[in-house]
Parts: sequence; C-alpha cells; structure tokens
Amino acid sequence: MSRNISRRELFRVLGASGMAASLASTGSFISAADAAGMRVGTFRCDVTPPVGHRLYPKTLVTVEHPLYAKGIVLEDGGRRYVLCAVDWCVLSNSSHLLLRRKMATAADTHVSHVAVQCVHQHTAPVIDSNAQKLLEQVETPPPFTDLKFLEEVTDRLAAAVKKSVGRLRPFDSVGTGQAKVDRVASSKWVPGKSGKMRMRWSCCKDPKLRAAPEGYIDPFLKTITLAHDGKSLVRLHYYATHPQSFYGDGRASYDVPGIARERLERKENVFQIYFTGCGCDIAMGKYNDGSRRARKELGDRLYAGMEAAIASTRFTPVSRIHWRTVPLLLPPKTDGRYNVAKNRVIMENPEADATSRVFAARRIACVKRLKRPIELSSLQVGRVHILHLPGEPMVEFQLFAQQLMPDDFVAVAGYGEGAPSNICTERACAEVEDGRGEPIVSMVLPRSEVLLKAAIRELLRVE
Repeated sequence: MSRNISRRELFRVLGASGMAASLASTGSFISAADAAGMRVGTFRCDVTPPVGHRLYPKTLVTVEHPLYAKGIVLEDGGRRYVLCAVDWCVLSNSSHLLLRRKMATAADTHVSHVAVQCVHQHTAPVIDSNAQKLLEQVETPPPFTDLKFLEEVTDRLAAAVKKSVGRLRPFDSVGTGQAKVDRVASSKWVPGKSGKMRMRWSCCKDPKLRAAPEGYIDPFLKTITLAHDGKSLVRLHYYATHPQSFYGDGRASYDVPGIARERLERKENVFQIYFTGCGCDIAMGKYNDGSRRARKELGDRLYAGMEAAIASTRFTPVSRIHWRTVPLLLPPKTDGRYNVAKNRVIMENPEADATSRVFAARRIACVKRLKRPIELSSLQVGRVHILHLPGEPMVEFQLFAQQLMPDDFVAVAGYGEGAPSNICTERACAEVEDGRGEPIVSMVLPRSEVLLKAAIRELLRVE
C-alpha cells in the first residue's frame, strides 16, 4: 500500500475485523523502503489527581512527588505504536480503554497498537470509571474516581503524545542489559513452622519475617535502550516487585521506582521509563521497615541496579518492529464474596464503610468486564521481546515467559487492564483453599494460569 493513504483512511477501509487480522504480524504490507524509517519520540504528562481524590486506600492530602505518565511513540514504516507507564496503582475497565483510545488518536494509530501499564504504587489512585458510575447510582456514595479529572488528565496526556509525534527521531539500534538488584525484592509469602504462610507486606516491622529468606523472585532488572549513531535516546527498565515503601497516609508519591528513575534521568539526560513486572507475590518487606532511611536505601539500590544494567548493555542493529495482539478471556469468580448480588447489597448500604462499598462496586464492574476478552500485546525488535500483561500476575508468569525464549531478551510489564486484580497459579490458589496460604485478592478463577500461559506462548510465537 502506498504511504499516500493515511492511517485513518486505512483503518476505515479495512474495518475493525480486517485491522485485527493484520495485527497478528505487523509489517506484512509495508514495503522494504518504508521499513527503513524507524523513529521514536518520548512523552511525559503530570497525572497527579487533585487533593481530595481517593488514593489507595485513603484520600489524597498532600503531594510529595508528582505522578507521571511516561512513554514512547515508535514508528516503523509509517506505522506507530505507543508504550506508556503510569504512576497509578490500578487502571481498570473503560478507564484503561479511554487512555488507550485517546493516545491512539493522538498518535494517529489504532487502539490495538497502544499498551498502557500502571507502575502500581499504592501511593497513587485506583481509577475505574465503571465502578464509579455504579456508585453514583446509590445513596450517599463514597468518594472514588473523579470522572472530570479523568477526562481532563487524559486530554492532557493525549496532547503530550501528539506533541511527541512532532519530535520523532530516528533510531538504528537496540541495546539490552540486565543486572541483579541487591536487597530490594522479596517474596510476600513466608512459610511458617505449621506450614501456613505468613504475609511479609511491602512494609514489615516483624524481625522474624524480615530475617526469612528472600524467597521466589526474579532478581534481575532488565533495561532496553533505543539509540541512534551510538547515542542513547530512551531507556525502558523492567523489574518485578510491589513498588511502594509506604502507603495509607494520604501522600501521593512515585516512591522507590520514581525516585530511582528520575534521579537517573537527571544524571544521564536520557529519558527513563520504569515498568513493574509480575509483582503480585513480591514486595520490599524484607528490606523495608517503613522508615525514610529504608526508602532512601531501597531507592539507592534500585538506582544501582539500573546503572549496572546500563553498564552491561550491548547494542545490535534494528531490523523491524513486530507488534502482536492476543485476546484473553479470563473466567471471573462469581461466588462467595465475589457474588454480584451480595456485592450490590454492600455497595448500596450507606452504613457500610467506604472501602467496602468501593471494593463491592469494583467486583461488580469486574464481573461485567470479564465477559469480554482482554487484549494482550507484545513488541518484538530483533531478538528483544516486551510483553504487556493484564492485572497483577505472580512472578511465575514472568519467569515462564523468559524460560520459553532462553536465547532471547524477554522483558515483561504487568499491571495493564486492572480488572482481574491478582492472577495467580493454581498451586497458590490450592494453598489458600487448604488453609496453607493467605487469602488472594483475585477476581479470576485458578484456571486463569493455563489461559494466560497459553496467551504468552502465542505472543512469543512458541509452539
């Protein structure tokens, strides 16, 4: 096809089904001459909610650090792709789609070419307009998502994306590096003498729990760098752990990953983006007592891991971008505390506490959302693969993806569409059932493990 045809006209001609079919392997109708035009632009937008907006789990009182949406627009032969990491805790349902749609329009591309992931700090808002609209139908609803703020901030984000399109720069190589991060991540679940798991949260003051081993984690931070003529243009960092060192006091903060990320950007003068990997069962509790000193040390050590990954980076020439999408239909839980009718009673009860009512609305919204597939995506450049996963997956899914492609560089970002909440292994779910594990805040059934792993295989083209 000629590049004289605009992308919007192309989408109109192909229609939704035709466009979806073309996404299976991008570049299929791009000429060799077009394929040479690889460019990248960066964008940043302040997405801090106003004072009084609900954070996780309390109301915003003061802003310690601004919250950012940071991302890139990639162009290959006239096609554009958007990757974005947002300093929010959770982004669910039509709110997630709203960001993707507005950024797609701003970048003049298709919504299926846009991946939005949360960094998942608990010092940030949970955004779910579907749950908010349910709450607005009941008596004296508790504060949750400010829909006016959501519209305004997504407009600002779209404007930032559009501006970056006007500043696209060529890149000709991709760099990959990784390094072990010292004393940051640790397993949240610590086995006790009786066989029952104990929880080691993001902040842990119990010396016995903190003395327990790190447990099952991915110790490596992975860094991907795009460069032109040897000059680094942007770095993408991937590391799996809950990213908060504190929460619950009404402070907005980009916390440990933001502290390390912005410090490195100031030092290098290279745009830095941080994606949280599959961190459902991983937190900083072994090394964090909730003090400011502990947070500084965690930030220093994560920063050192980033620098080490950069120092180990090796570059290879860029060939072609491949973008793939896979629909994933996850089975929702509908019994017990996930029963829609029971949650509606809680949500509609003006005497119930605000947190319970918000969670009830979110559960109802989730069951409705999961009747439709979630779109997963992957970006491949040469032998570098980036997976964009939904919910809050356990680290097992990240390690599984890497084991499928041991000779390639595989980076994984979790916390995309937030409706499923925790996505756990069948083994972890069984441990909960027989009393050996802690309750899991998962909106989906245990067989979701098999379904998500099958989707990962498909994204990586592994038979």
